Amino acid sequence: MGETASATTFVVGDRLPWPDDGLASEFKGTFETGAIHHGGSRRECSIRKISALGVMVGIDISPALGDQVAIELGTGQRSSGKVAWTGRSELGIRFDDSVDVVALINRNLVSQPAERREMPRIEIRCPCYLKCGGKLMLAAIRNISSKGVQLESDELPEPGTYVTVLVEGLNVPGGEVVWRRDRLAGIELMEELSWSSIVSWVRVAVRQTSPDLLSQR
Repeated sequence: MGETASATTFVVGDRLPWPDDGLASEFKGTFETGAIHHGGSRRECSIRKISALGVMVGIDISPALGDQVAIELGTGQRSSGKVAWTGRSELGIRFDDSVDVVALINRNLVSQPAERREMPRIEIRCPCYLKCGGKLMLAAIRNISSKGVQLESDELPEPGTYVTVLVEGLNVPGGEVVWRRDRLAGIELMEELSWSSIVSWVRVAVRQTSPDLLSQR
């Protein structure tokens, strides 16, 4: 992996990493590289999203649904699985056996230069509060990285508003709303979160997070 922080998203919780909204265009950058082994051939691919249950990759081949493949990650780890969906030069692969995503995050961090180590994007469903002036709004964290947070809520301030995200177990610096779309908003933090604080928080939060959080509101 290069010196630039990876755009690959690590999904915590027992969820498949399939797209669930139209915001793929918001996540641009350099993805981690990997490879797919299929039918005796090996083809390089980009790792877009990965969870304990599966992986979404970018590649210009279209194997049939249900085909058995093996995905080789940049760390050298290799997992077998079946093609679950295809479309727009992307594949969704469901693993035969689950993988340890926290361990993958740690390997991602170790692969970076120590002096510029930066947390990759973590997709998670976690309740929080959004403080705007003297108002508190119930929200849910959708994903988090060293530099920003994506939130979902029925109430969201306009871009340019300065806010604070309050979540149990993690001290999140104040930030600015840089974009808003329907029930989603992106917050750019004024100070970077340390990778060590996010890893510690994720280890606890993943055990408490329900994938049905938002549907229960």
